[in-house]
Amino acid sequence: MNIYEEIVKLQREGRRGAVATIVNSRGSIPSFQSAKMLIRDDGTIAGTIGGGCVEAEVWQAAREVISSEKPRSLSFELNQDPKYDTGLVCGGTLEIFIEPVLPSSLLYIFGAGHVALELFKGARNAGFECIVADDREAYANAQRFPGAVQVVAHDFDESFKELAPAESSCIVIATRGHRDDMRVLRWAVQTPARYIGMVGSKRKAITVFRELTREGLSPELFDRVYSPVGLDIGAVTPEEIAVSIVAELVAVRRRAERALPHMSWFQSGRHTAANESAAPGESLPARAEK
Repeated sequence: MNIYEEIVKLQREGRRGAVATIVNSRGSIPSFQSAKMLIRDDGTIAGTIGGGCVEAEVWQAAREVISSEKPRSLSFELNQDPKYDTGLVCGGTLEIFIEPVLPSSLLYIFGAGHVALELFKGARNAGFECIVADDREAYANAQRFPGAVQVVAHDFDESFKELAPAESSCIVIATRGHRDDMRVLRWAVQTPARYIGMVGSKRKAITVFRELTREGLSPELFDRVYSPVGLDIGAVTPEEIAVSIVAELVAVRRRAERALPHMSWFQSGRHTAANESAAPGESLPARAEK
């Protein structure tokens, strides 16, 4: 079995996994240095690093790597007294590196205006594959967004029927109007996408949240929503706003552990702020033309 082909196949299916590799060894071990084993998200494996208790422990550690999306290393001493050890007694030592296998980072961009175009450019440079959707063919086309995985130029309600974000996907909403933004957000929060961002002011975020919860959507559905979208870097122009959004996307993709200066009202305590009104005239830079 070609383990590399299996890794590519897993990624194309939008699934996760982990690869365990013997990176260092001394003495006698049950396999060979550089041996690899792929552990898929459903627990099945491809390849082997020698079997026995070592492989069982690596399998368990790989499950944690898949969940955390962070690599780790394991070391084993295989020279224990067989009377007291239920594992291998080959006499050697080995070090195994386990790294996550993640699906391609797919970003859905709703809207094809100024911010969306700059976001598309920046996101592609950061390694995201992009799908662009807008209801204007003059804006949503392959010439304007070269290299996009897909460009959809339909009414948004029709576009939803064609698109199926996975758990690893991200969505950014930057349409040309409040009504369309709310339509897209209503759909987006009911997908499994890990990140949902909406361009606009804090006042807009509060208004949309109130309206959608009045419709019956659970407040918990908005836990993945970042609005105002992007890191708070004082962005003003479409290019700067795109940088702030891409930075936030990378932070989510890499599961940044330290606190970040999010602009998002949703992320900064929407439950307690839901009954508050934004101050008259309050806005954030992301209100620039979309």
